[in-house]
Amino acid sequence: MPAGLGEFLRSRRERLTPEAVGLPLGRRRRTPGLRREEVAELAGIGVDWYIRLEQGRTVRPSVATVDALAAALRLDDTERAHLGLLAQQTVRPLFVRETVPAAVKAVIAGLDQPAYATGRRWDVLAWNDAARELFTDFDACAPDDRNILVYLLLDPATRKLFGRGWAVMARHTVAQFRAAHDVWAGDPLFTSLAARLSAGSPQFRAWWEDHDISVGRGSGRKVLHHPIRGTVAYDFANFQANDEPAVRLTVFTPAG
Repeated sequence: MPAGLGEFLRSRRERLTPEAVGLPLGRRRRTPGLRREEVAELAGIGVDWYIRLEQGRTVRPSVATVDALAAALRLDDTERAHLGLLAQQTVRPLFVRETVPAAVKAVIAGLDQPAYATGRRWDVLAWNDAARELFTDFDACAPDDRNILVYLLLDPATRKLFGRGWAVMARHTVAQFRAAHDVWAGDPLFTSLAARLSAGSPQFRAWWEDHDISVGRGSGRKVLHHPIRGTVAYDFANFQANDEPAVRLTVFTPAG
């Protein structure tokens, strides 16, 4: 069983207090959160079996057990779905960056509006001239720097570009990356990216320790403070490529 399941269970156990689940505080606790035996009791499962789950050992919880754990840990709908996904995982092959279908590349290149394609690791896989002009020159970036998380968290210019909206957007993107990282827990390309971001960004380190997860937004609006255009607003929409579902196309349109 991949390590992502155990890490996620532990993060959710450690954020709960006894009072939050109706348990007496009891004696002083040396570590934050609930004890493993308390979660097991709340979920109605054996303590040893729950410990095996947190340790990432080869056990596969049933749907009923996942539901019981979700209730015990007070998970919301997004977290419950994530737990269910992790519980179904088997050992994966090594991650390989996605390939953008030729037709999608042609669509991106042919658009006048800024557009780019990203993969599960938030690598920027394709872009057009309008995106390069609005955000950054992806052509000039080293391949490992063509990544939305690297751009948001390690390039100081992005804080000026996104202004007051930077922190909310960056934290939401980290939560989306955390969800993908859990699924690919232990994969070298995911762990190396997380390590690079942790080394270079105090904000990333703090948000990463919170272990928040999120699903992507299909659309929204961003207000940018461009060095040449000034303050401009763009509506954006995300689209999934049918030929490669892991590839996501993002298109920006000037807000009316």
